[in-house]
Amino acid sequence: MVNFLIRRITGAAAILLVIIAATFVLFYAVPRDPARLFCGKICTPEMLTHARSSLGLDQPLATQFWRYLVGLVAGRDIGDVHCAAPCLGYSYTDNRLVLDVLADRFPATLSLAIGAAALFLIAGVGSGMVAARFRGTWLDKTATGIALVGSSLQIYFIGIVAMYVLVDQWQLLSRPGYTSPLQDPGQWFAGMLLPWIVLAFIYTSTYTRFTRSTMMETLGEDFVRTARAKGLPGRTVFFKYAARGTAAPVATIFGLDLAVLLGGAVITETTFNIPGIGQLAVRSVTSADLPILMGVTLVAATAILVANIVVDACYAALDPRVRTR
Repeated sequence: MVNFLIRRITGAAAILLVIIAATFVLFYAVPRDPARLFCGKICTPEMLTHARSSLGLDQPLATQFWRYLVGLVAGRDIGDVHCAAPCLGYSYTDNRLVLDVLADRFPATLSLAIGAAALFLIAGVGSGMVAARFRGTWLDKTATGIALVGSSLQIYFIGIVAMYVLVDQWQLLSRPGYTSPLQDPGQWFAGMLLPWIVLAFIYTSTYTRFTRSTMMETLGEDFVRTARAKGLPGRTVFFKYAARGTAAPVATIFGLDLAVLLGGAVITETTFNIPGIGQLAVRSVTSADLPILMGVTLVAATAILVANIVVDACYAALDPRVRTR
C-alpha cells in the first residue's frame, strides 16, 4: 500500500510541475505586458522600468521560472513585498498577495462545495439504489426520468429560473449570498440553500444513472448469485453485497467532482453571486489579473490531483487488486 501511494504521489507531483510550467508559459504568452498591468493606469517609463525590475521580468525566462518555483516552496520578494511560501504572486487588481485573496474567497467555495456534495451524494446514490432495487417499476421510471431532465439542464438556466420562482415570486427561499457561518449560521444556511439545491439537482442526475447501472451490473455478478443461492434474504444481498460493490466506483467520481467544486464552481458562483474562487477567476479574466488567474489554475489543479490520490487510496483499500497496477 505504501509503494502504491508513493507511485501515485510521485506521478501527481510530476503532473503538477508540468501544469505549473504550462501556466507560467501562458502567463507570458498573453499580449498584455505584465509589468504595465502591475504599474497601473498612470505609468511613466521610469515606473514601468521599476515594475519590470520588481517583478523580475528583466531576467531570462528560465531564471524567472526558477524563481517562481523557488517561491512556491521557499517564498520570494516581489518588489518591496515579501511573499511567503507558497508564493503565488501579487494581484494587480487587489494590490495584495494572491494567496491572501484566495484564502478570503475559499470559505465561500468550500461552503458551496461541501453542502452541494452532501446533497447530491445522498440524493443521487439513494435514488439510483431505489431505481435498481425496483427496476422496471414506476419508481425506476420516475428516478431515471428526473435524472434525464437534470442532465439536460444547465446551471445558468435553472439557477435563474429557480431564483425567479422560489425567491422573487413565491418567496420560499432567501436570496442567495454568502455570510460566514461564524458570523451568522442561520443567514449562512439561508443564503447557500438555493445554490446547494440547484447544483445538487444537476449533479444528482449523474449519480442516479451511474449508481443504477453499477448496481444492476453488480447484481449480476457471481458472488451476488452465490449469496442468493445460499438463501440469504434479498434485502441482505442488495445492501450488504451489491451496495458494497458499488461503493468504489461511486467514490471515484465523487472525489473528482468534489475536487472540481473546490477548485471553483465558476458558473454557479457567477449565477448566484457567491464570492468564491470561481467568481474570482471570472473577474481575473475580465480585469486581466494574470497572477490571480495563475493562482486559481494551480489551486484547481492541486485539488484535482490530491483528490485523485485520495480516491486511489480509497479504491485500493476497497479493492486490493488495484495496488498491483
